[in-house]
Amino acid sequence: MKVLYLTKYTRMAGSSRMRSFQYFPYLEKAGIQVEAKPFFDDAYLKDFYAGKKNIFSVIRSYVRRFFVLFTVFRYDIVVIEKEIFPYLPAFAERILQILGVKYIADYDDAIFHNYDQSRNSLIRNFLGNKIGKVMKYSRLTVAGNQYLADYAVKSGAGKVEIIPTVIDLNRYSVKRDSISENENFVVGWIGTKTTFEKHLDPCKNWIQKLEKTNPEIIFHIVGIPQDMGLGKNVRWIPWSEETEAAEIQKMDVGIMPLEDSLWERGKCAYKLIQYAACGIPGVASDVGMNKEVTIDGHTGFLAESEKEWKSRILELKNNPELRKELGHNARKWVEEKYCIQVTAPKWVEVLKQMPY
Repeated sequence: MKVLYLTKYTRMAGSSRMRSFQYFPYLEKAGIQVEAKPFFDDAYLKDFYAGKKNIFSVIRSYVRRFFVLFTVFRYDIVVIEKEIFPYLPAFAERILQILGVKYIADYDDAIFHNYDQSRNSLIRNFLGNKIGKVMKYSRLTVAGNQYLADYAVKSGAGKVEIIPTVIDLNRYSVKRDSISENENFVVGWIGTKTTFEKHLDPCKNWIQKLEKTNPEIIFHIVGIPQDMGLGKNVRWIPWSEETEAAEIQKMDVGIMPLEDSLWERGKCAYKLIQYAACGIPGVASDVGMNKEVTIDGHTGFLAESEKEWKSRILELKNNPELRKELGHNARKWVEEKYCIQVTAPKWVEVLKQMPY
C-alpha cells in the first residue's frame, strides 16, 4: 500500500510533525509506503517564525501543490492535512472525489473558523463552509477531538474517527523527581511567538504579581528566545525538537491558559499532554479539550480567574506530595490515551481498512 500525505508544513512545524511525520516509521514498519508532500517548505516557516512575509514563497507553494495533484493516482490513499489549497474553494477535493481518489481529511485545529468567523465578509460568504465540504467529500475525516468530530458530522462527513494529537513515550520520560531539587519553583510554558501573544501575554498581570510576592518562582518560556516583557523572573529558552522534552522536565508545573473562543475549543491540548508525559501536573483554562487532559484534582487543576491561577500554582508549589501524585496520574493518563504507542495501531487499521 502506498499513501501520499499532503501535509501543510514540513516536520519543522509542530502540527504537521505530530499529526503526520511522527507516524511514518510506524506505518512503514506495518508495510505501508509513505511519501509526504508539504504545502509550505522550511524556508517559508523560517520566515514565518521570524515575522517575515514572503509572497513569492507562498505563490511557489500553490504552484508546487498544483503539480503534485497530477501524481495522486500513483497512490492507494491520500491523507490531506486540513485542506489542499488554503483560502481557495474546495474544488480540488471535489475533483478527487469525482475521480474516485480515496482521501482522508485530518484536523487538529478548528481551521473552519478561519473562514466562517473571518472579519472579511468575502471570505465568510465564499469560504465559510469550505472545510465542511472537504470533510463531506472525504472517505474518512480524522479529528483530534470531539469538537472537530462534531463539526465533521454536522457537515455530512460519511465516516469520522477521533485520534488525538499525541506524544511518543520513547521521547518523553518522567522527570526523576517531581519535587524540585533546588530552591526555585519552575512554572513552564511551551509554544511559539504567535501563541504566546495570544494566550500567555494576556496573563502578564497575574504572572508579574506572582513573581513579586514569590521571588522563588521562576517561569520557563520554551520556544521564544527573546525577552517578551513578562517579568524579571523569566527565562526565555529557544526551542528545538531535540531539547523540548528535556526542557519540560525542568518544570514543576506546566500551564496552558486559553481564551474561551470557538477556535480554542477546537485545540487539542498538546502542551498539557507534553507536560503530563513528563509526569508534570498542568494548570489549564477550563476550555475545550483542556478539561479532558487536565482532569481537575486528578491530573492537574483547571483555572479561570486570576485568583484561581495564582492559588492553584501556589497550592502545587506548597504541596510537593500533591504535585507528585497529580504528575503520576497525568503520566498514566497519557500512557492510556495520548501516546503514539496507542494511536499508531489505530492509524494502521484506518489506512488498511479504507474501502476500495
